[in-house]
Amino acid sequence: MTSLASVSAIAMAILLPSAQAMAANAPDKPEKAQPTAWEADRAPAESDMVTTGVARGRDRLDSATSTSSIREVQITRIAPLSLAELFRNIPGMRVEAGSGDSETALTIRGLPLVGDGSKYVVVQEDGLPVMEFGDIQGGAATNFVRADLNIAQVESIRGGSASTFASNSPGGVINLVSKTGEASGGSVMTSAGLDYGLARGDFDYGGRLSDNLRFHIGGFYRTGEGPRNAGFSVFHGGQVKFNITRQLENGFIRFSAKVLDDSTGISPPAVLRITGSDADPKYESLAGFSATRDLATSPNIPSMYTMGREDQIATINLRTGSHVKSVALGVETQFEVAGWTVSERFRYSSSTLNTNGSYPGFAAPADVIATTFGGPGAALSYASGPKAGQAITSPSTLNGNGILLLGLPYQHNGRDLGFVVNDLRASRVLPVSGGSLTLTGGVYRSRQALHLDSLVASDVQDLAGNGQSALVDITAANGFKITQDGALFHSGLGSVGNQHSMDVDYDVTAPYGSFNFQHGHIAIGASVRYDTGRVRGSVANDGPENVKFFDLDGNGVPSSFSETTWAYIPRNASHPVNYNYHYLSYSTGVNWRIAPQAAVFARYSLGGRAAADSILFAGMLKPDGSLIKDDYARAPVRQAEVGAKFRTGGLSLNLTSFYATSRETSTQVITNPDGSANSSTVSRSYRAYGAEFEGQIRKGNFSLTASGTLTKAQITGVEGQPELVGNRPRHAATLIYQLGPQYDSDLFTTGLNVIGTTGSFAQDSNQLRMPGYATVGAYLQVRPVDRFVISLNVSNLFDKLAIVNVGNGTLPLTGVGTASVLNPRTVTASLRFFL
Repeated sequence: MTSLASVSAIAMAILLPSAQAMAANAPDKPEKAQPTAWEADRAPAESDMVTTGVARGRDRLDSATSTSSIREVQITRIAPLSLAELFRNIPGMRVEAGSGDSETALTIRGLPLVGDGSKYVVVQEDGLPVMEFGDIQGGAATNFVRADLNIAQVESIRGGSASTFASNSPGGVINLVSKTGEASGGSVMTSAGLDYGLARGDFDYGGRLSDNLRFHIGGFYRTGEGPRNAGFSVFHGGQVKFNITRQLENGFIRFSAKVLDDSTGISPPAVLRITGSDADPKYESLAGFSATRDLATSPNIPSMYTMGREDQIATINLRTGSHVKSVALGVETQFEVAGWTVSERFRYSSSTLNTNGSYPGFAAPADVIATTFGGPGAALSYASGPKAGQAITSPSTLNGNGILLLGLPYQHNGRDLGFVVNDLRASRVLPVSGGSLTLTGGVYRSRQALHLDSLVASDVQDLAGNGQSALVDITAANGFKITQDGALFHSGLGSVGNQHSMDVDYDVTAPYGSFNFQHGHIAIGASVRYDTGRVRGSVANDGPENVKFFDLDGNGVPSSFSETTWAYIPRNASHPVNYNYHYLSYSTGVNWRIAPQAAVFARYSLGGRAAADSILFAGMLKPDGSLIKDDYARAPVRQAEVGAKFRTGGLSLNLTSFYATSRETSTQVITNPDGSANSSTVSRSYRAYGAEFEGQIRKGNFSLTASGTLTKAQITGVEGQPELVGNRPRHAATLIYQLGPQYDSDLFTTGLNVIGTTGSFAQDSNQLRMPGYATVGAYLQVRPVDRFVISLNVSNLFDKLAIVNVGNGTLPLTGVGTASVLNPRTVTASLRFFL
């Protein structure tokens, strides 16, 4: 990272003197009066400009792209508990928002979602990606971004030119745009959960320091148990962001900084009953354990031991949750040189992430668990909590559900996830043949560090509500202990290959260019990008021979079966990673402004996505670190779009049809019929086509927003499993929709936010069905006096069991399975005062 930082520092050293000279010679021109933060919050949007994923900002009707935005005022009304809940409001976006702020899984327009994270969609902050890869296991990009009062709006672009104006973004780009002091003043806000544990404070303030110098600062801090019963505080931390902008005679220069230190809870898949049939399953909570409100973690299960790097004992502290630390420094400048508009964006971020959670490995009746691992006559007893040491005499009625869970406590320790990124571009508009030709060229450079350890263990526990679950010991009939303090294996359920360590760096260079020729009502454009990557480093993991006895209690002999199951990463057993990749992306489109209020467009694109850690431990590397197949390093996506846009007065309508094909090799967690889970490599091709609608109407004080994406997705090729060809990809719903009626007056604003999806299949085998759902959010904002707002927000108003991911592929033999579910009903009250 040092070399790239040095190059950017030298570049800025060259640019700054000229910028300072221009600033010194610039006359102090009085600008129009700034709106106050209170006025800006109440003012309607004055323009419908596209700025993300295009060379220059332009009116939506003049752009051959599918775009949308969510303004800050909409965000505060929705009051999302996580970034995932906010992203659910983007048209065409499928977000599996059941895990909170960490490891958010999202995709778009039918593109497959094989693993976690955002593989085909890049998450940006102020025009630069937060991470080079959005789907790093344990280090997804959404871990490093928070929604607060710093955000002016969230812009998104789906398909189209996103392929060529950002690396690894063939599906789209989500850009969180920060406030930069355009409005004077700010606000302070305090929020509290009325039926769940949350106390949060937000603030932001900005404005001018002089006629050509403005700033903005803001942040938040929160604490509390969160929307589910953990038995302890899972939220504690926050962030502060700052930027200062110097307006030049022909441009600007901006410095920015962010400090994020935040811990959030992990919401793993819930254990629940699944009965009925594959075609018509019934999902319901266990007795005494709510699938939406209860967590298997509790104060009675504080930590678990496993073997880390260098044969050292590692502690998986389940109370830590996901703890992120990130410091980011950025510079952005734009100025005119010889008719060219030159822009430079640079950001350095130093980030670490320590995620501790527990994944449900296998749930079954307590006597089945006891017999399976302890043999006939095995006994159960509590290993932690207030009943530690007490025998469990009636396993079948334990906690009213009689279920034990073999949990998989895990730790993703991102020792260094630092990211340095630089985007330099130049653009110029030339008069040509009675029209205007916009030319753009640029170079993108980044360096992503991926120094991360993934560790796992396994334990036995019961399932008790209200954060009261405890560890359970199994003792064989002959008195020999199978578990030790609840620990079964100091690895993943008797298997090896789960302890990973990687020290890998990714260098990415991507030159790109575009042109857009507009003549009268017709605009024709094309863009191209060429990504090259240099991947160097080493990886290490355990193997069948790397399991040993470790005398945890110090008595010199194995006191339990558990003490003989320590999987470890051998010293000096790393393997090299040494490969390069490259891929070409292009996009071409035409836009016809058929009337002042309407336009039609067509676009064809080829994009790509480079693979990250998903191929490092899946048998895809040769002993020398090179790839067995070059295709493993990239996933191509082809897309065609045809759309129409209409806007007049308070009415806007956008309709787009799309067709996409993709191919990828990755890893996927699959649950077997007996309930056990394992990770396997999948190599498949996909096709998706459909139509997307987005619209808004305003009439007086009433407004209505609506969107819907109709998709037909299909698996078109599978290595090793031809029987899956023709099936629908897992979780791919036919329809995703959003509906938002609102009434807005000077005194109050009230409305609903309905987001839903039709049913889908749990896995690619297309056997077990996942039910569709619709969640309803409601909000009320009252402004009794100027600059003061009282808010009440209700999420999941009808307390719907909304299932976004089922681990089982077929009806589980035990009648007990796992599923990721959305948060239960939560009610939040807020007071906001504008300064």
